[in-house]
Amino acid sequence: MKQQAPQIEMPNLWVALIPIVLTIGLLGLQIFYYDDFTPHIALAVGFAITGLVGWSQGWRWKDIESGAFHVLHVAMPSIATLIIVGMLVSTWIASGTVPLLIYYGLELIDPSWFLAASMLLCSVVSLSIGSSWTTVGTIGLALVGIGTAFGIPLYWTAGAVVSGSFFGDKISPLSDTTNLAAAVTETNVFDHIRNMMPTTIPAMVIAFVIYFLVGGQSSVDASQLEQISLYKDGLASHFDLGVLPLLPLVAVMMLALFKVSPIPALFTGFALGALVAVINYGYGLNEIFTFAHSGFKINAGSEALDSLLNRGGVTSMTWVVTLMMFALAFGGALERTRCLESVVSAIMRRTRGFRGLQTNAILTSVATNAVSGDVYLSIALPGRMYGPEYDKLGYSRLNLSRAIEEGGTLVSPLIPWNAGGAFVIGALGLTVVSGDFSNMLYAPLAFACWLSPAIGIIYAQTGWFSRRAESDDADPQNGEPATTELASNAAGVI
Repeated sequence: MKQQAPQIEMPNLWVALIPIVLTIGLLGLQIFYYDDFTPHIALAVGFAITGLVGWSQGWRWKDIESGAFHVLHVAMPSIATLIIVGMLVSTWIASGTVPLLIYYGLELIDPSWFLAASMLLCSVVSLSIGSSWTTVGTIGLALVGIGTAFGIPLYWTAGAVVSGSFFGDKISPLSDTTNLAAAVTETNVFDHIRNMMPTTIPAMVIAFVIYFLVGGQSSVDASQLEQISLYKDGLASHFDLGVLPLLPLVAVMMLALFKVSPIPALFTGFALGALVAVINYGYGLNEIFTFAHSGFKINAGSEALDSLLNRGGVTSMTWVVTLMMFALAFGGALERTRCLESVVSAIMRRTRGFRGLQTNAILTSVATNAVSGDVYLSIALPGRMYGPEYDKLGYSRLNLSRAIEEGGTLVSPLIPWNAGGAFVIGALGLTVVSGDFSNMLYAPLAFACWLSPAIGIIYAQTGWFSRRAESDDADPQNGEPATTELASNAAGVI
């Protein structure tokens, strides 16, 4: 007979804050004092501290361990997707899919409006397929190559890519986080999407205007024209730029439109990329396997072009996957020992009125994102705990679903040790070298991602676009109270 976990009271606020504050301190020490952007061990130590705090409160090690493993289990589709994206990137370069996108991007996109075009393109693709990660790892990677040829700093291009990709994910009915936010707040998903427009539209308009004004490069000088010409010549001489390399991309987009789960859809894209690479270039099975594991390798005669194309593979995602596992284990331990619940409950006790409630819902999602490293938990936890408070005040839970989507989905890519942030860093090559943190500037430059929750807080304080409860607002999807277990039902990946 399975032994039940003990029912232990929540720790008081000060005890609950011990592992959170100490872990944040360790992360700050590692990153900013030692100039070493490897937060893995700090998070592992944070997990150990959480275990000690839980043990002092009466939790058994088995309970803490099962909490960490439960969150890891929930996140396995995301981890698997990361690995498959690494494989997919390598075969899409080998097949010519990514080189083709870069080549024609250099032909068609004017550098003066490159950033605005990048944001719009990623928005359309992400909205169509409901996956920000797939958009970042494919279209986003090609745009990084184009931006590099134009002489645009990598962090600017990454900011535009992230803004567009996660905007589309946020309002796509195909997105798992969009459906999860509606599920935990017991609202209709299409009502939820419509209710996000008052913050989404102005955030995107402001971001677009900024990217349009910054543009990229007002003009391309002779040296840049020569570099672009070298890029194009190198791509044209080593890759097929015809129609066939588009097959993997078209197939993945079609599968997404038909609501095929991300893992089989992306693996199909990987397999088709491998097939095109074999047909066009005669690669053998062993070479395809090597690319999928270690990344694509080519000597195109240009160091800049080689650095762009020599990437992908399972090993390219090792840093990201291990970071996610440490962060998720830490978050799971915090949840199991009820430390997160204690902090959220303390916030709720001090909340007065709708303005404070709505603001705290947004900030709780942001904080849970930062502490736990898990976007699903940042949506499910406040969505579950704050719902009854909206009912008491007579406000629609659609306000809550918008708050947790903004503080959850959109903030996820801005936090380096969060699943979303770790993926963006790994997929776009935003590495930190010799204490140079300039590539991390992509986070403040992803304007749409932080403007949306900021506008949401303004609306909370002014009462604008704050919907009152109506009889037709609620649409419970299964008649049961929402819980964090709903996160495990998320079939896709952000």
